[in-house]
Amino acid sequence: MSANSGTSVGTAGTTEVLADGRKPRPDLTGAVWQSSSQGVGDVQIAFVEGYIAMRDGRQEDGPVLIFTPGEWRAFVLGARDGEFDLT
Repeated sequence: MSANSGTSVGTAGTTEVLADGRKPRPDLTGAVWQSSSQGVGDVQIAFVEGYIAMRDGRQEDGPVLIFTPGEWRAFVLGARDGEFDLT
């Protein structure tokens, strides 16, 4: 992020949200998108500027969700625990 973006980096190297509660929009140009070889679907993730970006690989120009490291950890742990199972 640029020095004027309003973000700060904590002592553990995790990026925090802006003062008004919004997350910055990291530059996704040149992001290296990764796909899982397991499961169903085309979810892709990229690690960019201290954030985790997630998108639908079938719609590469579609919306992108941006997670802080803490949000990503909570999401992954919730998924592992079955929190999002629809059955």
